[in-house]
Amino acid sequence: MLALLCGGQGTLSDTIFDLVAGQPAAEPVFTAATARLGEDPRTLVRARSADQLSANRVSQILTVTAALAIHACLADLLTGETAVTGYSVGEMAAWSVAGIWTADEALRLTEIRAGLMDNASGPDGRLGYVRGLDQTMLDRLLEKHRCEIAIRNPDLLFVVGGAEPDVIALCDEAAAAGVRSGLLAVKIASHTSRLAQACDPLQQAFDASKRFPVSGQRILLAGGDGERIFTPSRATAKLACQVAQPIDWAATLTALPELGITRVLDLGPGHALAEMAQAVMPSIRCYAADGFRAIEGLRNWIVSE
Repeated sequence: MLALLCGGQGTLSDTIFDLVAGQPAAEPVFTAATARLGEDPRTLVRARSADQLSANRVSQILTVTAALAIHACLADLLTGETAVTGYSVGEMAAWSVAGIWTADEALRLTEIRAGLMDNASGPDGRLGYVRGLDQTMLDRLLEKHRCEIAIRNPDLLFVVGGAEPDVIALCDEAAAAGVRSGLLAVKIASHTSRLAQACDPLQQAFDASKRFPVSGQRILLAGGDGERIFTPSRATAKLACQVAQPIDWAATLTALPELGITRVLDLGPGHALAEMAQAVMPSIRCYAADGFRAIEGLRNWIVSE
C-alpha cells in the first residue's frame, strides 16, 4: 500500500511548482489558489522575497497548494487503497486528498486557519528546532525560556515555539550545549497554547464547510498522533485544536507500517517528510515528489508496483 505525506510550512523555493506547472490536471488547484492569493502561485513564488513567502497566510496557502497540485497529477493512478496524512498545515491538504474537501474548499479553509492563527498568536511568535537533547534537558530549557514543544519528530528532533526572543535564546543555549538548533522560517508559534483562542472559531469554520465522506480508497490518519479518521464530522474539533496542541509526528509515522504500507511518497513541499519516514521505516521505499525531474517519471513510479 502507498502512503502519501502532505508537508508542512518551511522554506519555500521558487521551484516548488516546476514539476506540475504546466499540467492540465493541476490547473483547478492553481485557479483555486489564485482566488485566495490574488495572484497565480506559480508567478508569486518567483516574484516575492523569501521573507514575503514565509508570511504565515501566504506560506500556508502555498504549502497546501503544492501538495494538492502534485496529488491532482497522480489521482487517476491511485485506484487502490492509499493511506494519507499531513504534517501541521499539511493535514488540510490530507483531508482534501482523502476526498473530504475539494481543493477549493481546502484552500478557503486554509486561509481562514491562517488568519485565526495570526490573530491569536500576535506578531512575535516563532518556531525553532532542537535536535539531540534528552527530554530532561529539553524540559529545563523550555521552562527557562517560556517555550513549548510544538512538534515531536523522530530521532530526538523537536520543534519548539514561543515568543521569538525566547525561541532564539533557547536555540542559542542548546547550541552552546553542543546540539543542533536554529530558527525555522515559520514566524508564528504554531501548535502551542499561544494559539488557543483560534480553536473554537476554526472548528466552527470546519463544521460549516462543505464536506464529503472519506473516500472508499483512502485511509486518513490524523497527523498529530496517527489515529485513523473514519468520520470527518467527529474529527473537526481535533483538527481545529491541532493549531494549539503539540503534534506527535513520530507517532504518526510509527502507525504507517501497521497498515501494511509498502511505499511512501512525500507530496511536499520539499523532502523532509520522506527523510524522516525513511529513518523510521528503513525497509520501506520512501521518496519525495520533488526528487523527480518530470511528472512522467513520478507517474511511472506510482504504477511500478
